[in-house]
Amino acid sequence: MPSIEDIYEQAQQVVMTYTEAGLMVATAESCTGGLIAAALTDVAGSSAVLDRSFVTYSNAAKASMLGVSPDLMERVGAVSEEVALAMAQGALANSKAQVAIAVTGIAGPGGGTADKPVGTVWFGIKKTDGHSRAFKHLYEDQDRRSVRYLTVQTALNTLLKNRF
Repeated sequence: MPSIEDIYEQAQQVVMTYTEAGLMVATAESCTGGLIAAALTDVAGSSAVLDRSFVTYSNAAKASMLGVSPDLMERVGAVSEEVALAMAQGALANSKAQVAIAVTGIAGPGGGTADKPVGTVWFGIKKTDGHSRAFKHLYEDQDRRSVRYLTVQTALNTLLKNRF
């Protein structure tokens, strides 16, 4: 599991890089429950970078706050490529940000299936220039806290790699 210091350093890099580029970020978080936004707001000056965060733990929240289709979630499941991208799109559409990152996953200890075991997390990133990307990460043999903090670390790294 990454240390608090590691996450703070990554968040500092995101804030510095995005501030210099004049870019703002929105987050759409399910399994992390707002930890990505919390990591960013630990950094002084983050108000220039973080426009807003949507904590959408339930499917109803994903639908009402981000416009994710309930039919889509019923068809493919909340933990899926399609929902991660739809969450990122909803965050972008409902903010002034140029970049949105979304995470949806199964932190455990329950809730996993053979197709989507505990530790499965989908990430979606969408930019106002039309670029979007989704990817899955499986944090195997990790406890709930570790899955959540590893997800934050991956999200921050993704923001750094996809800033322009």
